[in-house]
Amino acid sequence: MGSMAAVWSEGDAVGRAVALLLLAMSITAWVLIFWKAWTLRRARTDISRGVAAFWQAPDVDAAQRRLAGLDREEVLAPLLDAAIAQPAGGTLEAAGQRESQLTRRLRDALHAVVQRLQFGQVALASIGATAPFVGLFGTVWGIYHALVGISTSGSVGIDKVAGPVGEALIMTAAGLAVAIPAVLAYNAFGRLVGGCEAELEGFAHDLRELQLGRRAHEA
Repeated sequence: MGSMAAVWSEGDAVGRAVALLLLAMSITAWVLIFWKAWTLRRARTDISRGVAAFWQAPDVDAAQRRLAGLDREEVLAPLLDAAIAQPAGGTLEAAGQRESQLTRRLRDALHAVVQRLQFGQVALASIGATAPFVGLFGTVWGIYHALVGISTSGSVGIDKVAGPVGEALIMTAAGLAVAIPAVLAYNAFGRLVGGCEAELEGFAHDLRELQLGRRAHEA
């Protein structure tokens, strides 16, 4: 903590800007980590409970009412809404075959849900990829700033060099400390989103078969 205080007090505007940027990146990463961990956990639970409740319902209307109380993250309801929706008359969508209409609506709904689940992934990947370089830039600039100060002072010794250079290296460590949690979280959340997407694809496929079977029976 004292070293960081020294880096801040002895640094110039560029060094302080790098430190503030790393701090902002760290705060953003941890906010995203906690938020996505909470939402993805809820989504996995919603999918598991909601799909089971849906297929235990006596009809689609009852299943829709059951999902309203279980689908907190709204990952299943958009698929069901797409399955039972009717296209407006006089449109190109209504002119297509019913099977194609249903497939397109379910595909679009699935993509929208997955995009919501993936929100924040790009930010985590960007922080994980750039934070080490931001920290390295801070280190290089700090070393340059320290060497300029030493040259102007006129006295050169190992103690005069080691202190400022060691403090400048803290910026590299700070960049790694920001990047490592972001990269680990990105990989973990990617697996969770992939699992949710696979389950949602299966649910969308089953909804399609259910609706096509109902229409064939009604015909």
